[in-house]
Amino acid sequence: MTIRLLGAAFDMDGLMFETESVYYKAAEVLLGRRGYPYTDELCRDVMGRPPRYCFEKFIETYGLKESWEELSDESEEIFLEILKEGYEMMPGLPELLDRLEACRIPKCVATSSSRRVTDAVLAKGNLKERFSFVITSNDVTLGKPDPQVYLTAARRLAVPPRNLIVFEDSSAGIEAAKRAGAVCAALRAEHNSEVDLSRADLVVETLADPRILSLLAPV
Repeated sequence: MTIRLLGAAFDMDGLMFETESVYYKAAEVLLGRRGYPYTDELCRDVMGRPPRYCFEKFIETYGLKESWEELSDESEEIFLEILKEGYEMMPGLPELLDRLEACRIPKCVATSSSRRVTDAVLAKGNLKERFSFVITSNDVTLGKPDPQVYLTAARRLAVPPRNLIVFEDSSAGIEAAKRAGAVCAALRAEHNSEVDLSRADLVVETLADPRILSLLAPV
């Protein structure tokens, strides 16, 4: 790959932190209260998507009577309680952030999670301070797989989309990155072992993969 990378945008859940299991447990509790299961198929469908899509899918699947906003608010409360039990940073993230900073490549977070959830997750290790800014589902009108979030990231980083590298772990996120015209590196992990990541430019099993680091050159 010969494109000079001038900026980086990170998805958050399942990419920076192992929080997909927290979301899974929260969805199990939310639907369990209503007598319904949270299936792996439903999980794959909503992975990487913004809250409205996720909860409207729950409503469609099970004929729930609440609005998506009501389900979202309840789910956030459940999620934040489960989050207190602990969650881990994904392997290789510190090394990748160090490399980007050494190369003076500006970086941001671009997540489908809400601002409240994002702030809670990024509190671990004060990671928010290492990013130029954070874009959440509250900051865009169209969620992944629409490219709006990554086009916004490129604009705010002041780099052409073709010079932006996006780090993702979901098919919706990869689609958003590619539609924006960005380079995309996808992380393969336990939570997305059956997800199609084939549209990514590079698929890795750790964020410290030398193939990623070799793409980054001092600016």
